Amino acid sequence: MDAMNFLESIFRWLHVVFGILWIGLLYFFNWVNGAFEGTLDAETKKKVVPELRPRALFWFRWGAAFTWITGVLLLLVVYYHAGLVFAPPHSWSAGAIIMILLVFASPFIYDALVKSVMKEPQNAFIGGLILSLVLLLLFEFIGGFGYRGYAIHLGATFGTIMAFNVWFRIWPAQQKVITAIKEGTPPDAALAALAGTRSKHNTYMSVPLVFMMISQHATWAASGIAPIWLTLIVAVGWGLAYHIYDRVPKVKGF
Repeated sequence: MDAMNFLESIFRWLHVVFGILWIGLLYFFNWVNGAFEGTLDAETKKKVVPELRPRALFWFRWGAAFTWITGVLLLLVVYYHAGLVFAPPHSWSAGAIIMILLVFASPFIYDALVKSVMKEPQNAFIGGLILSLVLLLLFEFIGGFGYRGYAIHLGATFGTIMAFNVWFRIWPAQQKVITAIKEGTPPDAALAALAGTRSKHNTYMSVPLVFMMISQHATWAASGIAPIWLTLIVAVGWGLAYHIYDRVPKVKGF
């Protein structure tokens, strides 16, 4: 038995399973539950929210954690050990290491940007597209990554930011919001807004992230202008998410 092939298949299987759990709940929170909770009166919300949200958030945050962990393991096995991250004749270099470190530092850069120059949605949209293109170009020309390498590392950047949001922004804020609702007191509006904004950011990032996960099959994009194609995919993915958000209030219960 090929040990690395065995590990890759197991990690990939678990990565998809945990990813379904995480992203499925992300879409439930953003495109179903938010509109539903808005129809509840204060007394009903006091009963429903403390029972529903902690259960859903348990699977949500652990789904995020294990999706990220198995994703990192796949990077180690498929891209770093097998060397598939690089475009020949490139191999490991200081530039490649710096770019990989940048992926794991990305949550802190993102966090600072969305608190300042990218605080407004329009700025976040435009700035996010520009930064996605810049990052792809840095992966290619500084890291020496090939198409598969820089596509998956853009996805890893999104996924790392998303996991950071879940554990260090959304979950801590939701704990306090749920406690306030349970006690019948108004939740801190700033905390509710923080959790909602970061959850929305995660929803937008998740759509192009899925494409980056399957990008090895998109051979049409692996051309000389691949960074442009992938940036356009990010834009289309965010446009699709925006369209669904626009549709959410129009979907009613019976």
